[in-house]
Amino acid sequence: MPQKAWTEKRERQYEHIKENEKERGRSEDTAERIAAATVNRTRTAKGETKEQKSPTERRSAQRAASTASRRAGKR
Repeated sequence: MPQKAWTEKRERQYEHIKENEKERGRSEDTAERIAAATVNRTRTAKGETKEQKSPTERRSAQRAASTASRRAGKR
């Protein structure tokens, strides 16, 4: 599911997240969906998307990415 707009780094991130989700018992489809959403949220938070987001949208994405990484660290 990696997209053409993703860098090699984001593709590696996607694969890593997908494998971790599968190890935790998620189905292939669910793991792919979670991984893609996480990568896209990170790209938005870092300002890597083509379409410029408003500062409010970027802050929201940054908070969501930060929360997700904190939750992942607790597992």
